[in-house]
Amino acid sequence: MKLHILGICGTFMGGIAALARELGHEVEGSDANVYPPMSTQLERLGIVLKQGYSAEHLGGGDPARAPDLVVVGNALSRGNAAIEHMLDARLPYVSGPQWLGETLLAQRRVLAVAGTHGKTTTTSLLAWILEAQGRAPGFLVGGVPANFGVSARLEPGLGIGNSGFGERSGPSPSQSPIPNPQSPLFVIEADEYDTAFFDKRSKFVHYRPSIAILNNLEYDHADIFPDVAAIQRQFHHLVRTVPGNGRLIVNAEDARLAEVLAMGCWTPVETFGIDDGDWRARLLAADGSAFVVSHRGRELGEARWELSGRHNVMNALAALAAAHAAGVDAAQALPALADFRNVARRMERIGEHAGVRVYDDFAHHPTAIATTLAGLRAKVGSARILVGMEPRSNSMRMGAHADELAPSLRDADAVVFLQRPELPWDAGRILGALAGRGRTAGSVADLVADLLAQARAGDHVVFMSNGGFEGAPRKFFAALQAAGA
Repeated sequence: MKLHILGICGTFMGGIAALARELGHEVEGSDANVYPPMSTQLERLGIVLKQGYSAEHLGGGDPARAPDLVVVGNALSRGNAAIEHMLDARLPYVSGPQWLGETLLAQRRVLAVAGTHGKTTTTSLLAWILEAQGRAPGFLVGGVPANFGVSARLEPGLGIGNSGFGERSGPSPSQSPIPNPQSPLFVIEADEYDTAFFDKRSKFVHYRPSIAILNNLEYDHADIFPDVAAIQRQFHHLVRTVPGNGRLIVNAEDARLAEVLAMGCWTPVETFGIDDGDWRARLLAADGSAFVVSHRGRELGEARWELSGRHNVMNALAALAAAHAAGVDAAQALPALADFRNVARRMERIGEHAGVRVYDDFAHHPTAIATTLAGLRAKVGSARILVGMEPRSNSMRMGAHADELAPSLRDADAVVFLQRPELPWDAGRILGALAGRGRTAGSVADLVADLLAQARAGDHVVFMSNGGFEGAPRKFFAALQAAGA
């Protein structure tokens, strides 16, 4: 089957492309913005990428060149040239989450990771713990986990063949075998963002997990959710899909998640937290690089790893609890944390030159910014932290988080905001709240030059954006090396 994926370079849709290719489909796709790491992964898989959205990419008016199925990403909407052609030509189409749910997940025991923050790291952690314990899970992660080198895969050696959504032969999704404890495991990052222009439900309602992690819940995605209550309703839709013989793994320290469960819960719940919950951690190092794990009062052992921050300790507890629910001995799984390598662009260390360390971080929300910088502060002590920031997410660009931005940067010694001309709000009030620690730049080149002028030996320079940032971290590091040559 020939699939054309619209929005293929998004982390989720790129994972769909990788899975479809592994199933044996002919896969190609279109996107308006192509940047690593997803573009690199797709090119390595031999998937054809087409720049922009055009009717020609879908065969134009020639049925012989048209794809058998169009898989539509949620970044596309009515008015897009490819979408309009797809509808006018009556091409078969489906959303990415529906294709995934009906083609792959219906035959698997699904472990889903939901939450405003930490989904990608926790999903990667869970997949790695299962892998280290010999369970060889399939997975789809919203990034590229360093332990695997790909964002998505099927279970190794399963030999599924070329069945899939839209095939004229083989079982329909409704005839798929019911997952059971012996079914192959599949770990998926479960996003609350909407599914497609024609399906405004959250993506995760398509996944039907047996085990679901509810990591945390805050207001985000201001472009589609009017308030936090709307997000809570979507999370409760996910709760409704988890069976009674499954398991919910829930952050014990999150009041909004408690309110979600109070709407109705039909599945056994296990909780996790540093100070509360069935699964707990006692920090042995202030930066979270070492901690003791206990389950219902019984100490299981120590964990030591390269990650830092309280938030990552919470992510580890959630992953261990979910792996335990899937049948893994959590005490035996603890040593796997030492070998865990995080996802690209999650406080990824780009390099060090002339005593300056440079990091690339996928920041999208004030809470994530605050916890990431707090973890770094605990690790580096009084060393200076410089931040280059691009307000890139829809919520950031709309100004929905503007009031929380300055407090989230309290651990930064200096901040340079990329204030593009099209940014609809003024960063001036944020700069005022930073009390002389902040300034703006109108371009990436200016931002890099500003940080370069400020940086000195012993500094830690963190670039924060959930977009490509025009390669700013690596441009800065190259300039740093050139300056010291």
